[in-house]
Amino acid sequence: MNERLSPGTVALLLVPPLLWAGNAVVGRAVAGMVPPLTLNFLRWAVALLLLLPLGYGVLRAGSAIWREWRRYAVLGLLGVGLYNSLQYLALHTSTPVNVTLVAASMPVWMLIVGRVFHGVAIRPTQVAGSALSLVGVAVVLSQGDWDQLLALRFVAGDLLMVLATIIWAFYSWQLTRVPADAPVRAHWAGFLLGQVLYGAAWSGLFAALEWGLTDWRVDWGWPLVLTVAFVAIGPAIIAFRCWGAGVQRVGPTLAGFFNNLTPLIAAVLSLSLLGETPRLFHVLAFALIIGGIVLSSRQPKA
Repeated sequence: MNERLSPGTVALLLVPPLLWAGNAVVGRAVAGMVPPLTLNFLRWAVALLLLLPLGYGVLRAGSAIWREWRRYAVLGLLGVGLYNSLQYLALHTSTPVNVTLVAASMPVWMLIVGRVFHGVAIRPTQVAGSALSLVGVAVVLSQGDWDQLLALRFVAGDLLMVLATIIWAFYSWQLTRVPADAPVRAHWAGFLLGQVLYGAAWSGLFAALEWGLTDWRVDWGWPLVLTVAFVAIGPAIIAFRCWGAGVQRVGPTLAGFFNNLTPLIAAVLSLSLLGETPRLFHVLAFALIIGGIVLSSRQPKA
């Protein structure tokens, strides 16, 4: 793992925020057509079918995804089953801009999880930069009203997204526990297929509970079909591929700061597609988060 950013690594890490911003926007757009946990299951079921011809070799007897099933079951639960389910749930009560801005707290959780669970040292500039990002998230959660923040009157979707972001931090650090030269890791489609195989099972379980405990119904039509196709190919397969490769190259903490680009992209997409205009407190949050990126990306002098 090398914390120096190369142009290729930057390109890899720019792809996920672009696609995840689109995922937030379309997830909000179809919120009335499909229940959130069912949408997540459909997304990963389609992704599983698309990955099978690319990585079917990892399904052979004796493969690491069977020998190390606990590792892949945890990766599938965190990255596929829980994170995306919580995000789609959040989009039922929050906006794409708010959801992605809350997710900009990711660098904070990356630092905390790395230090507490993996013993990775934290640099002062990372702390300062993360603090700026956290203040930006607080601005979003309070919607610019500090009395509301102190009274803990949060939007339910924003709180769900905080939990989802913490889960994503654990997922990203778990990715580093699989050596880059591991046989399964050497083949990107096989490695992702191993995670999605278990993740789709978790997602199916959550969707079954949703159908058993609620009266949701699916409004099938071309808008939903196209949405499922997009979230399966772009935010799922392509974004997860690029994120995993980027994390392996530079580590979860530095990669996490690229996620802070997602709110800006989501705001632009929301403005053009959903008619949701960013407000003044969003602008303030953007400024704080960008300041956090710049400060945290500074390397210590030799």
